[in-house]
Amino acid sequence: MSQNNMLAMILAGGRGSRLHDLTNKVAKPAVSYGGKYRIVDFPLSNCANSGIDIVGVLTQYESVLLNSYVAAGRRWGLDSKDSGVFVLPPREKADTGLDVYRGTADAISQNIDFIDNYDPEYLLILSGDHIYKMNYDKMLDFHKEKKADATIAVIPVPMKEASRFGIMNTDGENAKIVEFEEKPKNPKSNLASMGIYIFNWKTLRRLLLADMKNPDSNHDFGKDIIPTLLGEGKALYAYRFEGYWKDVGTIDSLWEANMDLLGKENPLNMNDTTWNIYTEDVNTPPQYVGANATIDRAYITQGCRIEGLVRSSVLFTNVVVEEGAQVIDSVLMPGAYVEAGAVVTRALVADGIRIGKNAVVGSEGSEEILLVAKRVKGVE
Repeated sequence: MSQNNMLAMILAGGRGSRLHDLTNKVAKPAVSYGGKYRIVDFPLSNCANSGIDIVGVLTQYESVLLNSYVAAGRRWGLDSKDSGVFVLPPREKADTGLDVYRGTADAISQNIDFIDNYDPEYLLILSGDHIYKMNYDKMLDFHKEKKADATIAVIPVPMKEASRFGIMNTDGENAKIVEFEEKPKNPKSNLASMGIYIFNWKTLRRLLLADMKNPDSNHDFGKDIIPTLLGEGKALYAYRFEGYWKDVGTIDSLWEANMDLLGKENPLNMNDTTWNIYTEDVNTPPQYVGANATIDRAYITQGCRIEGLVRSSVLFTNVVVEEGAQVIDSVLMPGAYVEAGAVVTRALVADGIRIGKNAVVGSEGSEEILLVAKRVKGVE
């Protein structure tokens, strides 16, 4: 156990249906991001950097790649005799006869025995599909200082967007939560839950056991556990996070999160050696830029071969842009291939997809980002 006696559980079992074809065969937390990373690298790296050495990853849909990716723990330095990353699939059957987690709280309930094995004083619960850097140890210090039963990380969002989130209403400077609203039509504040919780384990364990027996429960932290704690008059506090945080639940938001890496004042700073984001070390040759290539404001990863024009775009490992091709305001995932003369604009091109010769994909004036998840034939 960590020096602060806190164990982490990462909720990584969501369908990710709003990412469409990207999550047909790959769990959302295993989706690629930022040239060479996967989304799940962020919470796992945050745990490693925060001194948390026991991490459970709760997987469910299309989890084969995700399970094998996180199982060893070595990428994040969590593979010693005193540390580990543990894959925890569901064990209880639904009406369909399939093993499922019925909700976020049920995912923890089904793994009470795993948690009890380590006897933690505190339990950290994380979403596996957000991109951010955060020191959970500092959040725990806040939790202890407030003598809280539960602490919920919040981030200020524009008031016009607040209705998309679970909103925490507090008593002001003291940060004590007095009310929780799940996606309210008329929000009273803009403090959005980040899906990051610290609970006193004994308190949470009692609630989870009761929740499991309640036939009317959604078995969800936002809908059931947090309202119950508030109803009991427990001490809940909002921990305000001021850094970069992105919920990459849609194609547009995943594209935006990648494009944020191009900014001069990139708040995520992937080159920060004091808070590394660890990932799989892929053995590839260095990037190659041809004599006739044009590159303007681009994020290009190792293994890429660029012989055409790349502008305001993010290219992942082993992407090829042939001579005469143009890639503009786009994100190309690992192994994407753009043949000569093709033009790709405001698009997100999935892993290994080939854009044929002289094909035109996407358009400059489109409101939404085009997901290209199938091969595009060329135009002779």
